[in-house]
Amino acid sequence: MKRYLLLILIAAMSFISCKEQVNIIRTDVPERPAGQESVLGLTTEPLETVRIGIVGLGMRGGSAVDRLSYVPDCQITALCDIEQDRVTRSAERLIAKGIADVQTYGGEAESWRGLCESPEVDLVYICTDWKNHVPIALYAMECGKHVAIEVPAATTLDEIWDLINMSEKTRRHCMMLENCVYDFFEMSTLAMAQEGVFGEVIHVEGAYHHCLDPYWDEYWESWRLEYNKEHRGDVYPTHGIGPVCQVLGIHRGDRMKTLVSMDTKPFNGPKIYELKNGVPCPEFKNADQTSTLIRTEKGKTMLIQHDVMTPRPYDRLYQVVGTDGYAGKYPIQLYCLRENASLEEGYDALGIEKIYSGEALKELQQKYPNPLMNPEFVELAQSVGGHGGMDFIMDYRLVYCLHNGLPLDMDVYDLAEWCCISDLSRLSLENGNMPVEVPDFTRGEWDVKKGFSYAFAY
Repeated sequence: MKRYLLLILIAAMSFISCKEQVNIIRTDVPERPAGQESVLGLTTEPLETVRIGIVGLGMRGGSAVDRLSYVPDCQITALCDIEQDRVTRSAERLIAKGIADVQTYGGEAESWRGLCESPEVDLVYICTDWKNHVPIALYAMECGKHVAIEVPAATTLDEIWDLINMSEKTRRHCMMLENCVYDFFEMSTLAMAQEGVFGEVIHVEGAYHHCLDPYWDEYWESWRLEYNKEHRGDVYPTHGIGPVCQVLGIHRGDRMKTLVSMDTKPFNGPKIYELKNGVPCPEFKNADQTSTLIRTEKGKTMLIQHDVMTPRPYDRLYQVVGTDGYAGKYPIQLYCLRENASLEEGYDALGIEKIYSGEALKELQQKYPNPLMNPEFVELAQSVGGHGGMDFIMDYRLVYCLHNGLPLDMDVYDLAEWCCISDLSRLSLENGNMPVEVPDFTRGEWDVKKGFSYAFAY
């Protein structure tokens, strides 16, 4: 009888174990290599002048050349692109601004190696196609350079861990150039959330809804359309997820724990591919719409979406839902706050919520200023431009922190968390929309720091 009961117990335990394995896809967190340490709050030697080498001079890189020429305490010292004419044009624009003696590299697939090796470069600023981001960044850090990588910095978990390990090994900064965390509404809302205006934030949403019909031909050798053809999942999550991760304090008191994704069929993708290439496309992997739902360690949720195939209006979604308030950016900016009563007093006493938009919204924001939003600085950013000024603020903050030896606003773990959605959403979709475990890229240190903050040299 005892043996019979023991067999039943073993069978039950096996069933539970199998059920757990079926219900979630586990992901590995590799052991930190010997001799490496965390780069949370990493500081490095101050740089009197941050000497910048830019790799990739297309749409993003060409704009960076112009913006960085207005940022104090830095100098563009090197330019590189596989197409020599882009290098020549960018160098000529700098000469016209009185910036000479710029090293140039180009014409070959790995011309970037020379730029990374140059003793005249402190920071390698990477604006190439996605597949070249990680090889260039890894080599640059091996050469002792800090790196800033355009979005998405990495597309697979293996690439992400390679960047983390190299940053930890070399003690060099590895930052992703996520500009949307510096948009004005997002910065104001972040400051308000940190002051408790919305109560406790319990749910956030972010997206990249952007019809790319006018832009597919702008990508060198059509690499972006080809990437969408070959890859399923949210391949461009960082604009949507970056700002809301800062609001939730991801790896600064909370962490993403599990996610599940769903997508539509690729309705428009094959048609666009055939239109651009003149051949049928029976196998197109990326959906017209991909949605990913994430749950955090502390029981909060995040909704992230991707759609570059339909004619819906541009929208990064950006919504912050708290126990006592709400912020939404699209289609109009507004705040909605519980007014004049506490929840305990009952629904009838709440007086419903108060909605702030237009001038009332601006007045509310002014009560909770973001420390970066000095009016004179905002005016300068808007005059220089770059997606309305947020690109300039991103560059300014990067240079400011390197110049003063301060921690960057975004570290390599932010890069990892915001980029990992691509590979993890693919895993969920390819396995029948199963939940997937989100790795702890900090290797257990996600709760060491409490809340997001900017570093300043006072």
